[in-house]
Amino acid sequence: MKPTDIEDPEYFHQVIDCQFACPAHTPVPQYIRLISEHRYTEAYMLNWLSNVFPGVLGRVCDRPCEPACRRGRVEQEPVAICRLKRLCADQRDAAITARFPAVPQEKNGKKVALIGGGPASLTVARDLLPLGYEVDLYDDQAQGGGFMRSQLPSFRLPESVLATEVDYILDMGVTTHFNHRVTSMQAMLAKGYDALFVGTGAPRGRDLPDLPGRTEGDPWIHVGIDWLAGVVFRHVQSIGRRVLVIGGGNTAMDCCRTARRLGGEQVSVVVRGSRSAMKASPWEIEEALHEDIPILEHLAPLAFVVDDGQLTGMQFTRTGQESGEPVFLPCDEVLLAVGQLNAFPWIEPETGIRFTDQGLPVLDPLTLQSSLPQVFFGGDAAFGPRNIITAVAHGHEAAISIDLFCQGKPLDQRPAPQVNLAGQKMGVHDWLYDNQVAETRRQAVPMLAKAKTLKDRLLEVELGFDREVGQAEALRCLNCDVQTVFRADLCIECDGCVDACPESCINFVDNGEEADLRTRLKAPANNLAQRLYVAGPVSTGRVMVKDENVCLHCGLCAERCPTSAWEMQKFFYQSARAGQP
Repeated sequence: MKPTDIEDPEYFHQVIDCQFACPAHTPVPQYIRLISEHRYTEAYMLNWLSNVFPGVLGRVCDRPCEPACRRGRVEQEPVAICRLKRLCADQRDAAITARFPAVPQEKNGKKVALIGGGPASLTVARDLLPLGYEVDLYDDQAQGGGFMRSQLPSFRLPESVLATEVDYILDMGVTTHFNHRVTSMQAMLAKGYDALFVGTGAPRGRDLPDLPGRTEGDPWIHVGIDWLAGVVFRHVQSIGRRVLVIGGGNTAMDCCRTARRLGGEQVSVVVRGSRSAMKASPWEIEEALHEDIPILEHLAPLAFVVDDGQLTGMQFTRTGQESGEPVFLPCDEVLLAVGQLNAFPWIEPETGIRFTDQGLPVLDPLTLQSSLPQVFFGGDAAFGPRNIITAVAHGHEAAISIDLFCQGKPLDQRPAPQVNLAGQKMGVHDWLYDNQVAETRRQAVPMLAKAKTLKDRLLEVELGFDREVGQAEALRCLNCDVQTVFRADLCIECDGCVDACPESCINFVDNGEEADLRTRLKAPANNLAQRLYVAGPVSTGRVMVKDENVCLHCGLCAERCPTSAWEMQKFFYQSARAGQP
């Protein structure tokens, strides 16, 4: 193998598993260290620059960072990254806006329209306003936030938390057109905007229109996302005693838990497959079970049963090993949470914006530019239903594209990420970071009593970490952004580092092809998703090979090395933003 090019910013970026897994590439270990030092406002700002909505995402993020967390390879539970994000949001200074980037009074002469007021559009606004753009936002709701406002129940995301972080962006100078449904793209194009961004989400919930009894039972059968919006906007204030929720995603979990709070006494979730195959986040499933909501597996809907003009239940057939067996489940109302669809009836074919056979816009996957050059898409409107953090990532990329487009520059010549590699040594055994591998188990988040929360849908269930518990959890982080950097020219091959390494991930071996090398290490490197760090050759002709997958970033190799061939260096990676060179 050739020596690893550690000058490539993506090499060490991939080693920081949590940050690499985050669609917005939030510098997770860096903000967790700040939390451990009680520097909550700085931690919040580091989050805000990357993921825009730390208070929101600290409560409802899908947490792709946590399954990737290196701590999960040491023990069963990863660091509670999401809940630590919430902690810095809860503890930040009230005057946080003084730290936000300044918005120039003199504009740059370019005007951008945002269609849809959700996380993708708001991220575009946040990134473009400091560059002098005029930004107009159109949304059919009375306030900003998009599906974060209309579909996420208050017991998970309090309205005040959402409103605060949405207003941070709107108050930067967005011209809002709320209660304004855009019905024609041609009309929007005629307004003369320099660029337009479509962030309208996936607003149509899937129905089961062909199931027998659907028409007759319509008053008692509801599409999940529409029903949730009805609850949020107080059009729906009660539900029947017996409720069936069809579907296994996070929307289904929100529906069933909301139904419990609106009077549903016997609420059940019905899925075609097994619980293990459900798309809902594991913690959402756990919270539904905690609220006494059973999950009925291996049942496929056959019909809505209506007797004497009243819905009485649903007929199902068993799937799996007992397939074909009919099952009747009584109910008073049904909530359908079986997926979401994009809908662009307002974009006329004459605009030249092309769509796939699946109804999605034809886009450049990097720039998010459509077949009409001045129109860009992002969030669920781009590639179908995803999540908030993906929508934020799209917003950042679209803002870069719009800025380049408005300057007449090629969209593929994008700014590079900001990176920095800094030494962490203070003394022989002293580092600028806490390198002790804490044995503390994952901290449990305090919850409001179930008996209390089920009576009021506005009461937030999770109470969040306090400062003491948050610090204990923050110290579980293995600091995987502090990298082991090896200098072959200083190595005397004493093998002190090999002996000191608690994970046996450092090796001095004869070089070879990667597949061969992976089998000849002290501990076979079986995780192909993590690269091998190869350096050398050293004086004997051997190469140093380190399996990045199992490294604890403890610094023992650097402490043991008598020649300082090993050094711990903190690698900071910040994704590119619009306006950067």
